[in-house]
Amino acid sequence: MTRFGCIEAGGTKFVCAVATAPDAIEASCRIPTTSPEETLGRVIAFFKEQDLAGSGAGFGVASFGPLVLDQDSSDWGKIGGTPKPGWSGVDVAGAFGRAFGLPVAFDTDVAAAALAEARWGAATEAQAAIYLTVGTGIGGGAVVRGMPVRGRRHAEMGHMIPQRHPDDHDFAGSCPFHGGCLEGLASGTAIRARWGASLSDLPANHPGHAMIAWYLGGLAANLMAALAPDIIVMGGGVMETPGLIEQVRTAAAAADAGYRAGSDEWSRIIVPPGLGNQSGILGALALAQDLVATPA
Repeated sequence: MTRFGCIEAGGTKFVCAVATAPDAIEASCRIPTTSPEETLGRVIAFFKEQDLAGSGAGFGVASFGPLVLDQDSSDWGKIGGTPKPGWSGVDVAGAFGRAFGLPVAFDTDVAAAALAEARWGAATEAQAAIYLTVGTGIGGGAVVRGMPVRGRRHAEMGHMIPQRHPDDHDFAGSCPFHGGCLEGLASGTAIRARWGASLSDLPANHPGHAMIAWYLGGLAANLMAALAPDIIVMGGGVMETPGLIEQVRTAAAAADAGYRAGSDEWSRIIVPPGLGNQSGILGALALAQDLVATPA
């Protein structure tokens, strides 16, 4: 069986695995995201312990962004301008290519998760699917007919500028680039900046629940208008808040006003990840498999 190195590179941790198939993970580990030198060094050491250089077919790296994905750019494989201290300009893909002499597939964590959900998870029957993560930040990726959607650069769904909630007057937003974009208003970071706690730790009757659902439902309705997906998979830590996904469906139906989907349809459109918390790491596997199947 072909062995692949799989990396889900997150802002708080790197999840690493050696796998031959979605149900055949030989070894895995989690490494805290600290400095690039320390983090990448520990990740490389893990894969060397697994003898990937001698038996691996390639790497799939699903990373936090923004990323440089233009294959014609000399900066391909690097992280772009990120608020994560020390990580802007880091050559993540190149670090693994140089260390192991193996090909590296590189994409955003959300695009990879969308690919995994379309291949093995909640969106296997969808022609068009979107994966959204709502956690420390907000991001999204789309897959149409089995292929990730990308144009001039990768999607930045969390940095769309929404209409403000009617009761949201005083919060400037937590995004260092845009202030009141969706990530700046409804991410886990924004929630803590607003109310000093995670959404799941706020009382059930706290108005924050309805406000965050309103923003996320509006995002889903906007994505339906833009891409008409069959499925919108919503994952991430914030979405683990009890009752939130039901509130988001209701908010999406209200925002859409029956124009593109009836209220009963939104319960089938907005769904949790079919792969649970493995969407990202299995997305990295899907990237690696596709790279080997269609070599440059």
